[in-house]
Formats: sequence, structure tokens, C-alpha cells
Amino acid sequence: MLVLIFPGQGSQRPGMGEPWRGHPSWELVGQISDVVGRDVAELLVGTGSDTLRATRNAQLATYALSLVALDAAMRGPLGELGQDREDARIGAVAGHSLGEYTALVAAGALAPGTGASLVQARGEAMQVAAEANPGTMAAILGLELDDVVNACEETTGAWVANDNTPGQVVVAGTLAAVEEAGAAARRLGAKRVVPLQVGGAFHTPLMQPAQAPLDAALGGVDFRAPSCPVVANVDASGHLYGFGSLLSAQLCSRVRWRESLLTLAGMGATLFIELGPGTELSGMVKRTVPDAARANVATPQDLDALAVALSA
Repeated sequence: MLVLIFPGQGSQRPGMGEPWRGHPSWELVGQISDVVGRDVAELLVGTGSDTLRATRNAQLATYALSLVALDAAMRGPLGELGQDREDARIGAVAGHSLGEYTALVAAGALAPGTGASLVQARGEAMQVAAEANPGTMAAILGLELDDVVNACEETTGAWVANDNTPGQVVVAGTLAAVEEAGAAARRLGAKRVVPLQVGGAFHTPLMQPAQAPLDAALGGVDFRAPSCPVVANVDASGHLYGFGSLLSAQLCSRVRWRESLLTLAGMGATLFIELGPGTELSGMVKRTVPDAARANVATPQDLDALAVALSA
């Protein structure tokens, strides 16, 4: 069984769209630009790292490039699969934080343009929340989840935001609280505490001001029945409905990515295909489900490698 996975904010890189210019799937960038009223091509090819890091820019850019990679894979190696083969079936999808919106498009629950409108609303709302409640995030390496939870409980204003892999847990909160939680984690045996260059304390109660505008945007969307289960961040379970409430809850809740990967493996995943900028999720698969095969499509050149992986 094949599984499609999609990256979230933090995967964006300046110029990440340049390799795709001229590819047939690049036409999606223009379509998304028309929907959101922004020059998304400029975000993908001409925007510097500081501007691209802003939440309202990073989320839209990452979503757009992930859709381009998905479309290219479906035009090519994924579209050429024989659907009578059980091991060629796309059995489930998942996305890390923002990537869950792309996963819903891949499963047919959202139209690409509708997803773009939601991502723009989400990014704007989270940007405002981050400015109202300044915060940051840090990766705790070499410490298991329960110990990181204990480290956060030693201070006020820090929470586990992402449970990514065994030994890689991200905490978020106020600047002072994240620093204190990092110090507590070191006392508990963490190998490293790595500050993340992000614009806010995502997936924590500090994002609460973004809830109302995101809920308003979600309330205007009719989600279609997906073609396969979508494994959600908030509970690491596969879903066929209820996506509005899941996306709403995700805003201030922990991303249970490690559990999601284990759920996908338990569903019978044999190949995890990461579609979008970077290769971070493929690395997380390697550390969490080491026996699974992995492939990623971040540039057009990766399509040949995907074809080889699918034929193996």
C-alpha cells in the first residue's frame, strides 16, 4: 500500500519553485494566485528567506509547491500505476500540520482552490495570533515524549507542539518558557535543544486568537468524501469525514506525527511518498518506521527516482 505524505511550514526554501518553472504542473501556481489574489510564483522563485519565513507567506508557498509536486507525480509515475495491483494502491494520506490541507486535496476531500483559500485564511490568522502572543519553538533531541512533557510541566507557558519521531519532540510557548523547558530537558538527559527559526508558538494555546477566523473560513466549506482515509494530526487516526472540526482542533493541539506514521504502518503502508519541499518527513519515516520504503518529490528530477521506487 502506498501512502502520500505532505510537509508543513518550515520546509519552505527560497527559490524552491525554480526547478518547476516550465513543467506542465506549474500552471497550478497561476490558478492558486488567481484564487488568493497574490503572486504565488513570486513567493516560490523570488522571495528571500526572511520574508518567506513569515507565516502568511510560508504556508501558502509550501501548500502551492506541494500541490505542484502532487500534480506532477499524478501526471507521471503515480498516474501510470496499474490500479489492479494491491501494492500500487494509494491507501491513505497524511500531512504534517499545514500539510494536512494538501493531504485533503490529494484524497479529493478539498478542491485545490478551496484548499488555497483555507490556507491563506489560516496563515493570516496565525500571523495575527503570533504577533498578539509572541512565542517560539525548539526541538528537543534525544529525549522521549514523556520526559519532554515533564520538562514542559516544570514551567508555565510551554507545551509539546510536535511529537515527530522517537527522540525528536518540539516544544513551543513563550520565549522565556521555551528556554526554561529546554534547560529542564537537558537536566532530564536531552542531547541537544535546537531553537527553531519560526514566527510563533504554533500548536499551543497561544494560537487561540486564530481560532475564530479559521473556524469562520472552515464553516463555509463542504468537504467531499475522500478516496481514502486521511490520518489526522490531532488523534493519529484515519478519518473519512469530520475534517472541519479536525482542522480546527489542530490549530492549538499537538501534532501527533510519530503516532500517525505508526498508524499508517499498521494500515499496511509499504511505501511512504513525500510530496513537496524538503525531505524532512522522509527522514522522520526512516527513524519511526525503519523497515518502510521511502521516496520524495521536491523537484522534477525526483520523478525518475519515484518511478524506480514504484517499480521495485
